[in-house]
Amino acid sequence: MIRLLVADDQALVRGALSALLGLEPDIEVVAEVGRGDEVVAAAVANSADVALLDIEMPGVDGIAAAAELRRALPTCRALIVTTFGRPGYLKRAMQAGASGFVVKDTPAAQLADAVRRVSQGLRVVDPVLAAESLAQGDSPLTERETDVLAAAQTGGSIADIAGMLHLSEGTVRNHLSNAIGKTGARNRADAARIADANGWL
Repeated sequence: MIRLLVADDQALVRGALSALLGLEPDIEVVAEVGRGDEVVAAAVANSADVALLDIEMPGVDGIAAAAELRRALPTCRALIVTTFGRPGYLKRAMQAGASGFVVKDTPAAQLADAVRRVSQGLRVVDPVLAAESLAQGDSPLTERETDVLAAAQTGGSIADIAGMLHLSEGTVRNHLSNAIGKTGARNRADAARIADANGWL
C-alpha cells in the first residue's frame, strides 16, 4: 500500500482528493492537513510514502513544504497538485525536491497513476506545463529583486519595503527599477503582477 498524505488549505478540495484517491486499492490516505507547516510532522508521524501538496497554503507554501520534507523525511516523495499551473512554480518545485507537478483538473485515474509513479521514484510533470517552462526559460530576476518585488506586493512604501528587508531605500529603488525593466512592466505593482503570474515570486 502507498501511504498518502494530502495537504490542501481548502477542506472541500482536500476531502475530495482524499476520497477519490482512497478508492484506489493500493493507496491509503493516512493523513490530511490544511497548512504547509503541518506537512512534515504529519508525514513523519504517519510514515507517509507520498505527500500530495497544494502550493498556496498558510504557514509555508507547498514548495517550501516539499523542501522541508526532503530534508526531514527523504523517503517521502512530494507531488505538487495545484490550480496554479505556472511555469516558474514548476521549476521552483523541482529545485525544492518535488518528484511531480500536476494541475488539479488532472483526471482522477491520471492523478492516482501519478501517485504510483512518484512512489516508485519516477518524476511526473504535466506535459503542457513542462513545454511552457522550457519555452519561458528561467526567471530574469535576481534573488534580491525577487525579494523586493514580493515585499512590494503588500503595497507598502519604499521605506516600508526597505525596513522589512533591512535594505537602504536607495537599494530598494534600484532593485525595483531593475525588476520593472526586466519584466517590461509599467510600474512596481505591474512588475509584481507579471512576476507572480509567471511563478517567479
